Amino acid sequence: MQGETAERILDAANALLIDRGYSAFSYADIAETVNIRKASIHHHFPTKAGLVVAVLRRHRARISEGMKALDAQIENPLIRIRNYFKYWEGCIEGRTLSFCIGALLGAEMPSLPEEVQAEVRLHFSALTEWFERTLKAGTKARAIRLQGTVATEAQMLIAVLHGAMLSARATNNCDVFRSLSQSELNRISPAKQ
Repeated sequence: MQGETAERILDAANALLIDRGYSAFSYADIAETVNIRKASIHHHFPTKAGLVVAVLRRHRARISEGMKALDAQIENPLIRIRNYFKYWEGCIEGRTLSFCIGALLGAEMPSLPEEVQAEVRLHFSALTEWFERTLKAGTKARAIRLQGTVATEAQMLIAVLHGAMLSARATNNCDVFRSLSQSELNRISPAKQ
């Protein structure tokens, strides 16, 4: 039961972070959402920073598992990247996860506690590593055409992904995410021969 309560707390914190950001939610908000006392939350997560670190670690673990599945199931690196973008498109369209928690907290970096900042950096590092590795494999297989260095192109994909999320959120329109994503993916697709 203790694990189930902790998961419910993490779920509530994740949703509140996406909805309000780091500074605009409290343990009282979580207690109301989960229908438990604040003391119970403190039992599982003594500090708000520790709670958010746990949310980020869980998010990164889930993203990592998804990337491993893409690597194992899809041979073409460009299609792996397309499917990663499609995953987020489905989340935004289905309103299951409207924003990457790592990106959201990345926008709040200057005001976050150091331990949360460190976890956000780990998120971006893992994302960068996967995109760089996938882009390298794609250029080797001639499935991807780069216009810049692998490092620059990986950062471009991350920036477009997160920027498209932000634009879709601001406009309440998943088509914005879809259109921006498709334009970026077309940019790295090999030229038709």
